Amino acid sequence: MSTDITVTNDPDRRRYEAAVGGTTVAGFIDYQETSELVVLTHTEVDVSFAGQGVGSGLARAALDDIRDRGLRALVICPFIIGWLRTHHEYRDVLYNASPATVTD
Repeated sequence: MSTDITVTNDPDRRRYEAAVGGTTVAGFIDYQETSELVVLTHTEVDVSFAGQGVGSGLARAALDDIRDRGLRALVICPFIIGWLRTHHEYRDVLYNASPATVTD
């Protein structure tokens, strides 16, 4: 089943929100932000959308936005920490990650 997910940043509420079907908020990531750093603190997905890619969509969109704005991410949210274990392409945006080793 494919879910149409749109993720937006709501800076007033300090969270990224995932909408399904254009209006239904299916999940969110809470964050705190400084001039150099975004701390991703908590991810929550409505149980009715579990297993439909909402959490992954949120993680990807938040980290892409942080990268695009030239900031770094400090991840303390257990969900995103787990998600990052299989998404090494976001290592460069992480505040507390050592540089990746390039091998041939």
